[in-house]
Amino acid sequence: MISLRYHIVSIAAVFLALAVGVALGSTALNGALLSGLSDEKGKLASQVSDLEAQRNALNARLSDADAFAGSLGPKVVAGALDRRSVVLVTTQEANPADRDALRQLIEASGARVSGELQLTDSFTDPAKADQLRQVVTRLQPAGSTFPTAGDPGTLAGALVGSVLLLNKDTAQPQSTTDELAAAIAGLQDGGFANASPGIGPGQLALVLTGGQATGDGAGDKAATLARFAAQLDRSGAGTVLAGDPASAEGTGAIGFVRADTSATSILSTVDNANTAAGRISAVLALKEQLDGGTGRYGIAGNAQSPAPGVAQPGS
Repeated sequence: MISLRYHIVSIAAVFLALAVGVALGSTALNGALLSGLSDEKGKLASQVSDLEAQRNALNARLSDADAFAGSLGPKVVAGALDRRSVVLVTTQEANPADRDALRQLIEASGARVSGELQLTDSFTDPAKADQLRQVVTRLQPAGSTFPTAGDPGTLAGALVGSVLLLNKDTAQPQSTTDELAAAIAGLQDGGFANASPGIGPGQLALVLTGGQATGDGAGDKAATLARFAAQLDRSGAGTVLAGDPASAEGTGAIGFVRADTSATSILSTVDNANTAAGRISAVLALKEQLDGGTGRYGIAGNAQSPAPGVAQPGS
């Protein structure tokens, strides 16, 4: 199949030939040459049209497949998280439609969503790192132990994990209601997060983001969110970090996790949460986390398989 890039280059070459002829003072072009150029242009236009038709057909097939997966989703996850609780953590890049679909799928699995914490852009802003670190340290609940690592993502994960995740062994709160309220209020007052009314702790956490970080300090932004999610995992019974395919790239939070063996050994990731199949994988990955397992799921090259329990094609 001739690529669209080749077509564009070929057409550009045609116009370049015409421009050169004018620049050299040509007053006429050979009729045969004009006829040949016209035929080539017609062939290229036909090939572009064929490629566009093939692309549209593939998109239609993908849309049908996603709709089919969506219709089966509730049946696939039914009972997977029966009588469990899940706290949702989202970034501002996360698609609200994906969040809502995930919430419905979590509830279809038998679990209860204990609330949502939305992280603001300031949370991962390198310029606000020192401020976030100070806020988190000041809000540390009495009796809790924070990691010695001083990066803001890890410390924030320790704080949020101590107030919004249940103890993985006893399934009991790790802080008091007053400490939870103080932590949420402090993060909100600092401009780092917003919480849904009545948010409470859950056994599991699902962190939903969008694509890869952009702009100045993109790598630092990805690292902050990745380390936050990894520390959440250490704080409770399990955590899954989910996002779009671009989130598995170098400046994406999932890409950062998958490049860090210490993080990927405990934290599960799903890189296609923008599809029904990916959202099913995210819920099944939460179940796998609960059972002590971990994995890298999705469609990116650094994923180990499409979903928990599904072998990678060709393996």
